[in-house]
Amino acid sequence: MEEKRTTTALGIDENIEGLLCYVLGFITGILFLILEKENRFVRFHAMQSTATFVIIFVVSIVFGMIPLIGWVISPLIGLLSLILWLLLMYKAFKGEKYKLPVVGDFAENQVK
Repeated sequence: MEEKRTTTALGIDENIEGLLCYVLGFITGILFLILEKENRFVRFHAMQSTATFVIIFVVSIVFGMIPLIGWVISPLIGLLSLILWLLLMYKAFKGEKYKLPVVGDFAENQVK
């Protein structure tokens, strides 16, 4: 059974472009928000990537500045971020519109 492949404004399959939205976190998220004007699947993943990884970036910086407790929590945030990053890329590659709690709803509302 052949999967339906939808190309995007950039001429890339939407699942590949969705995965690429997460590769460099919020940087590629912003890049694909700028480049992809039509495809809602890609725009959703770009917005979710941007929102998710900006939040993680800010939280990591804040916790990194807290002596002792922050220095213990920061590596845990890094590990959880890595797992989340891999999961989001996998789901996008599989063609799923995987919504994170709160951030996913925000991303969906922004791309409508």
